[in-house]
Amino acid sequence: MKWWRFRGKKKNKKENQNNSKQQSQESFDKMTNNFNKNIEQIRNEIGHNSDVKFRGFKMGQTNIQLAIIYVEGFADIDLIQNHIMTDLLLATPLETGSGSSLKDFIKNKTLSVSSFKEVHTFQDLISGIMFGSVALLVEGLSESFLLGIGKAKTRDVSEPPTESLVRGPRLGFIENLSDNTALLRRHGKDQNLTIVSYQVGERSKKDLIIAYMKDIVDQKLVDEVTQRIRRIKIDDIHDSGYIEQLIEDNYLSPFPQIQSTERPDRVMAALMDGRVAILVDGSPFALIAPVTFNMLLQSPEDYYERWLAATLIRLLRYFASFIALFVPSLYIAFISFHPGLIPTKLVFSIAATREGVPFPPLIEALIMEVSIEVLREAGLRLPKPIGQSLGIVGGLIIGEAAVQAGIVSPIMVIVVAVTAISSFTLPQYSAGVPLRMLRFASMLFASVFGLYGVVLFFLLTTTHLVKLKSFGIPYVSPAVPYRLSDWKDFLVRLPMLFMKRRPQMLKPKDSFRKK
Repeated sequence: MKWWRFRGKKKNKKENQNNSKQQSQESFDKMTNNFNKNIEQIRNEIGHNSDVKFRGFKMGQTNIQLAIIYVEGFADIDLIQNHIMTDLLLATPLETGSGSSLKDFIKNKTLSVSSFKEVHTFQDLISGIMFGSVALLVEGLSESFLLGIGKAKTRDVSEPPTESLVRGPRLGFIENLSDNTALLRRHGKDQNLTIVSYQVGERSKKDLIIAYMKDIVDQKLVDEVTQRIRRIKIDDIHDSGYIEQLIEDNYLSPFPQIQSTERPDRVMAALMDGRVAILVDGSPFALIAPVTFNMLLQSPEDYYERWLAATLIRLLRYFASFIALFVPSLYIAFISFHPGLIPTKLVFSIAATREGVPFPPLIEALIMEVSIEVLREAGLRLPKPIGQSLGIVGGLIIGEAAVQAGIVSPIMVIVVAVTAISSFTLPQYSAGVPLRMLRFASMLFASVFGLYGVVLFFLLTTTHLVKLKSFGIPYVSPAVPYRLSDWKDFLVRLPMLFMKRRPQMLKPKDSFRKK
């Protein structure tokens, strides 16, 4: 026998086995009108779970068997007892011989439930039960019913702990997706607000929504976001941070290309500009795309205060971000390579404070910077009252002890303290993380090349930012490419009367705000 004939027969045999296996699986998965067999099959699949409850009874004065299956903790027991079971126990259909008439009687004349879904396979039924629905099986019917009467425990809506404001709304997203969409609807009462639902996760399905203003947003942006969401292949999504990492443009960049927020007002403002928001069930953080670098340095409070105060505070944030990134490296460069550029009296003062310090400026700066970062992380992970005390007292004690021991100079403690305080002025935690990371790289450049190294590092960082994009939008827009109309809300924030155009970089369908 020729080898290709043997291979062909082997291939046909394998295909026949797969087809027969698929057919048997389909016949096995299909529900039948045998009530006891259906119950037995469900028990074999999920009956070993102690939180899965089975309740069998009969309808009214008839002998029609019914069964309710639910997961304890997901289902509302009061609704099951006072409505579902009561309605079925008191119901008596006039005709019991026809399956279609019985199904119509249960759907249209018995159950007072708004969320009602028919399923015909065990897979859909079991998935619905494990996701929080209540299953109703009826003797004589080859389909089952999923009743959406779930009751999940959620926390109350409160002020976002990571984005607190002096002036502005005190509402923040929570872990329940339906409550979050309701917050969006309540905050932005616009019929054009479109919310599209998807499911992500190969094993554990999670609900995900994409929100946008259909009469403002560029449809190409919506299509791009949708395409990236559909390409996600992962077992489970625990938080929106998974989505952020799986759909971003450049995973090697230290800068976030998608903005995360707990504030509905920030999300609604982004939607009104022509952006897209992504919310995931189980996460209080919404994602906004696309994002630009200046968005990370802006706060919703910039628009709640008058334009002069908002502009000054925004410029202060830009200055503070520069301090947080470059002040330690500038200190190293001046002390190690360019002391002649420092005023004479200041040089003598710094030299006096550094007398007896055994380490070069780089090692001195690394010791203090790493200590501050460790204290910062410890303060975040500990309980809130203890964390605040540790951050303040720990920093004072370590700084004072280091100076007294002659390990670091007092001027170095001042530099590190100013750097740490400047990093806290950024309105979002995720915006400060890349600056903290790049600070160490800037210090290494300064220790090798001096001021030339600081300038070189600045040019490399700027080049990376210019090349970086978020869903096709340049990351440093509107600076590059230059758009004068978008500069009204860039470094400064002009009065509201002059901000009538939406950001042109987003290519909105409706370019003008209704003012």
